[in-house]
Amino acid sequence: MTRGGNEQRRISVVLLADVRAGAKVLVHIDSAVRLLDENEARLICKALDGLEASLNGQSCDRFFADLIGHEPQLPEHLR
Repeated sequence: MTRGGNEQRRISVVLLADVRAGAKVLVHIDSAVRLLDENEARLICKALDGLEASLNGQSCDRFFADLIGHEPQLPEHLR
């Protein structure tokens, strides 16, 4: 069982090895596809909160403070 935002649903962890209760996972169509570390999970949650704020007409700057004033960098393979 997983909780995300105000949702609660069952997810499959068959694609992952050794998933423990309480682990942070990336979910796609009710299947866990990758384990996340605490920091990555926190950043994803902040980004989703920022998108929700933006959709509600609120400022989302506080959710992306680490990106403000930085020029996006292309990955090495795209340079």
